[in-house]
Amino acid sequence: MPHPLSPAAPDRPRVRLLVSVRDADEAALARAEGADLVDAKDPARGALGALPADSVRAIVAAAAGGLTSAVAGEPADAAEAAAMLAALGGTGADFLKIALPPGLPVSELTLPAGPPVIAVLFAEDRPSPEMMPALAAAGFRGAMIDTRGKDGRRLTDHLALPHLAAFAASCRRLGLLSGLAGSLALDDIPVLLPLAPGYLGFRGGLCAASDRRTSLDPARIAEAARRLAAAAVRPTAA
Repeated sequence: MPHPLSPAAPDRPRVRLLVSVRDADEAALARAEGADLVDAKDPARGALGALPADSVRAIVAAAAGGLTSAVAGEPADAAEAAAMLAALGGTGADFLKIALPPGLPVSELTLPAGPPVIAVLFAEDRPSPEMMPALAAAGFRGAMIDTRGKDGRRLTDHLALPHLAAFAASCRRLGLLSGLAGSLALDDIPVLLPLAPGYLGFRGGLCAASDRRTSLDPARIAEAARRLAAAAVRPTAA
């Protein structure tokens, strides 16, 4: 049986909902309202703020058997990347997410044994879809594009839709899970759905007053889940 988050078949892609949570209570809420993937992250610490291992374990438990991921951080070099991933390796999260160290060739990264790892690329750096084969060769399970700055600008303020479509298509060809995130709002769903990424990631857009530092709004989570579940999309040719 395929992994629940394996890239969807080209004829029936299923775009899933990732909701970033900061504690066990938010994890339970996100699952109850329809999140496909509960993502452990500290929104007070920037784009990829890692939570302590004990907090991640509590989030995994509160997700009640649903799929989970945990942000490991933004390392400065390969050694720090390995340490960050190792620190969360025993938390029970299904996936770990980590930014690529700036300027470091992907081939020089060694991924520790443990949960599959998702590479996080920042839209401000204009990551090339041509990077995906190197990520696959290095052992990453997938890749996502997020925004580094949380200043109100959204993903599509940095990258045009053809660029994002090429990224998602490259991931599909290589069997990598793909994700798009970056201050997304509910109105971004119909814009990004035709690109057929593996998932769309949300935090601020599902919070009260669209402020990622405040609590999640259950009605917004449910609406995001409803819109994604109701959609039948086909990949956009890159």
